[in-house]
Amino acid sequence: MNVVIAVVVTLLVTWVPALVWWRRQQGRGGDLGGPARRATFETLHTASRAAPAFRAGLTEQDAQKAARHLRVLLDCPALAITDGERLLAWDGEHEHHAEEVLGHAGVTLENGRTQVHDVVCDLLDCPIRRVVVVPLATDDRVVGSLAAYGEETPAGLIRAAEEVAQWVDAQLELAELDHSRTLLMEAEMRALRAQISPHFIYNSLTTIASFVRSDPERARELLLEFAGFTRYSFRRHGDFTTLAEELRSIDRYLLLQRARFGEQLRVTLRIAPEVLPVAVPFLCLQPLVENAVRHGLQDRSEPGLITIVAEDAGSDCVISVEDDGIGMEPEDARRLLAGDVRPLTEDGDAAGIGLANVDDRLRQVYGPEYGLAVETGPGAGTKVTVRVPKYRPGVTAS
Repeated sequence: MNVVIAVVVTLLVTWVPALVWWRRQQGRGGDLGGPARRATFETLHTASRAAPAFRAGLTEQDAQKAARHLRVLLDCPALAITDGERLLAWDGEHEHHAEEVLGHAGVTLENGRTQVHDVVCDLLDCPIRRVVVVPLATDDRVVGSLAAYGEETPAGLIRAAEEVAQWVDAQLELAELDHSRTLLMEAEMRALRAQISPHFIYNSLTTIASFVRSDPERARELLLEFAGFTRYSFRRHGDFTTLAEELRSIDRYLLLQRARFGEQLRVTLRIAPEVLPVAVPFLCLQPLVENAVRHGLQDRSEPGLITIVAEDAGSDCVISVEDDGIGMEPEDARRLLAGDVRPLTEDGDAAGIGLANVDDRLRQVYGPEYGLAVETGPGAGTKVTVRVPKYRPGVTAS
């Protein structure tokens, strides 16, 4: 039985679809095809129940959830899981041996090799006499151990314990990958916040100061709008917001820019009311509007026009930000989305700031088909389009 388990665990990913089929067949009274096949699928089912616990990493709470399933998987009287320093979980009726686990695991934690130890016990009715300890590792680094206790340690149990440990290693690797992806998204969010133009902040405050004596009420209103914009941009909670909230922040940004540029900056908005509640990634539109303002006013004496449109497109919401400015070569647009930022503008900020960041975030959240679409040409202005699903499981405004 242990040998069967060892082979099955190594093929878990391949056999998961078959497990789903089997469970459906159970509901229909289907035939499993004999004892060996039944044992195989029962083993897969047990492993699948243990998997979610490790997706958060090697923690005490999750190890305790998984230990029972792993003990059933290995068919041993008791099983223990440790990290590098402490016992995380013990499953079995013979808990008087739990205090010995770290001693049994010490060599394995140090050298990363499977060890078999004798277990001394004065209780005649205790079946535990031997333990096999196998390392748990991620990125070739030992992070813990799995110990299977029993009356004896046949070669089949040792092999099965090693295979189960390798399967746990794979779950821990996936947990680290999820954590790394979360950290990456948080870092990208911090980068977006850092990329909010310091010149915009300086120019906004300078503009507000210019109204303090000539129009104190206007200065007060602009200062409140500036406070609202910065409060929203630097908030700490939530990866998503509603389109309505994102547009409200953009309206504040444009109000401050119009106070600075006057009639040189014209803005047109066409927003379908039914898409206002749609959840969108936080700060996914701000960089697009900021770039549109720059392109719309750069190297021209006549007024620049910024057009923002949000439309209902069936299962998606489509948002576009367009300027009638100088435009660019399509190849330059491709370079911007690839993260190759253009030289500094007259303000001292990088052109195309944040576009690659927004494009990456959209693709990470919704899939590769939801990246930014850029339409541009020299002297033809630039239009950047964002498409997001109106409803996506796990994506809600915070």
